[in-house]
Amino acid sequence: MKQEIKRYFFIVVGSFIFALGINLFVVPMQLYSSGVLGIAQIIRTIIEQVIGKSTIDISGIINFLINIPLFMLAYRTISKRFFVRTLLSVISQTVFLTFIMIPTTPLVDDILTNCIIGGIVTGFGIGLTLRCSGSGGGLDILGVYFTKKLPHFSVGKLSLGINLVIYMICDFLFHIEIAIYSAIYTTCFTLVLDKTHYQNINVTCVIFTKHLEIQDKVLLEMGRGMTFWQGKGAYTKDDTYVMVTVISKYEVNHLKHILKEIDSQAFTLFFEGMSVDGHFEKRL
Repeated sequence: MKQEIKRYFFIVVGSFIFALGINLFVVPMQLYSSGVLGIAQIIRTIIEQVIGKSTIDISGIINFLINIPLFMLAYRTISKRFFVRTLLSVISQTVFLTFIMIPTTPLVDDILTNCIIGGIVTGFGIGLTLRCSGSGGGLDILGVYFTKKLPHFSVGKLSLGINLVIYMICDFLFHIEIAIYSAIYTTCFTLVLDKTHYQNINVTCVIFTKHLEIQDKVLLEMGRGMTFWQGKGAYTKDDTYVMVTVISKYEVNHLKHILKEIDSQAFTLFFEGMSVDGHFEKRL
């Protein structure tokens, strides 16, 4: 329960940091984000051109409305826990994007500097959310869904295709400079996100222990399967179990906690960056 509360807290903090970067550095320069939020910002601009500018930025509200069918998809096909964390993240984003005041004049005059700073801040915010097993909604939900359904699906290709359409629309409706600088911001955002969010790094774990109940604990708490066989110590000649599993890098601390709880003397090897083929559940 304490771990879950901590995750929910940092999901909200990550959403706040993300919204802060958007409203302080991206929106004042009339740039557009990537993914569903970028679509929401384009719709907001079109509405403001038709009926006039609102006193608050309604892009967060539009983003939430677009995410509603995606919430249903997450609830029905992924998991209820993922649904709750994603819902919390998007609601937090909506509140912060709506009520964090947007400066009338940019904090930094140089547009390229705003792209870099905005990308760093927002990338760190969403990365923090993802490290807590949440998601920013939108493409994250579609990415998890299609990853589960299609074995060779690439989240990067989905994101690249949708963002390409978004910036082509920006070029058509506004100006090519807006599209170019928005793409630069998205590049900075993606680079920082990858550095902050390392769940896509696979880790092979080889555990030497005399306690077979470790495998039950890992399966129950982490939802990861294990393969084990009996071994024998070369020096002591004592019987031992050799267990092997593959997890994401962000799950390593959870596994270490289980090992410390059951067998603090367990000898464990971690191999990062392993390529995995076959039945392996990819997670955000």
